Amino acid sequence: MSQKKIDKQMKQIEDKRAKGRIFKKDSSFLKAEENVFDVPTLKLLYSFANKGFINELGGSISTGKEANVFYATGNEGEVAVKIYRINSSTFKAMDPYILKDPRFTHIRHSRKDIIFAWTQKEFQNLLRINKAEIRAPKPITCDRNVLIMQFMGENGVAYPSLKEVKMDDEDARVFYDQIIENIRRMYVRASLVHADLSEYNILIDIEKEEAVIIDVGQAVTLNHPNAREFLIRDIENIKRFFKKYGIEEGTKEILERIKQKKEEDTIIEPDSEEEIKTDKNAAEIENSIENENNDIKNEDIGSENGIAAAENEIKEE
Repeated sequence: MSQKKIDKQMKQIEDKRAKGRIFKKDSSFLKAEENVFDVPTLKLLYSFANKGFINELGGSISTGKEANVFYATGNEGEVAVKIYRINSSTFKAMDPYILKDPRFTHIRHSRKDIIFAWTQKEFQNLLRINKAEIRAPKPITCDRNVLIMQFMGENGVAYPSLKEVKMDDEDARVFYDQIIENIRRMYVRASLVHADLSEYNILIDIEKEEAVIIDVGQAVTLNHPNAREFLIRDIENIKRFFKKYGIEEGTKEILERIKQKKEEDTIIEPDSEEEIKTDKNAAEIENSIENENNDIKNEDIGSENGIAAAENEIKEE
């Protein structure tokens, strides 16, 4: 493809994106654009637009340490477009969640390899979680560093996070039980541990009174060596948040609830749609990026003191 044609395509996607914006374009958004919308990402968005996954790309929904999420509309209706920043300075924090995941044993340790694999990992985790009948965004498609999924909200307004919702003790109990049940289904049915669950990545559908689980890129399979540590950390985060509503339940009791299998449970087995095409991905990456050849060192995850205290509580109980 000639440079002239590429430039024309870039202008088209830029024009489409500008027309679709529904949020105010402030200085923080301009900074996000500069860091997120590089040429390869714009080309990928243009490809998604040609396929109908994106019709109009709107404004920023959220900005995280590794990714930005944008509102968009497409043939599937309202969607969220999650773009992982290739130049994210915190990409090494992904290391313990993905390099020890049995599904991703063949990826190389370069920045782009890990980010591309992480994007696919979140897509696969969402597939499993939806099959386990847990309220979460429906994954639509992904490629390289971009994931397109169902938008959790209405008319461009995202559901509030658990942190933002005002509730009484009775409502808190309802959401607490829902969240523990979601953790259980994720564990028993999907064989996953969220590994970063807190009041910030649980949304609340006020109208339906339902908790919605988001940000599952770091979720690990049960055979991950740190799965138990991550599970206890998730439990401690939920316990801490709901304590102010008078809800106090021991870690051991919660673990027993989570590991309990029910008659209606169906174990989700990975199928061909979920298989990680490592050979294909490696070939695509080889042709599209320069290998950085820098191994990543493992970083400590979470609060060791908090995990140790929880483990002691379990032993004492």
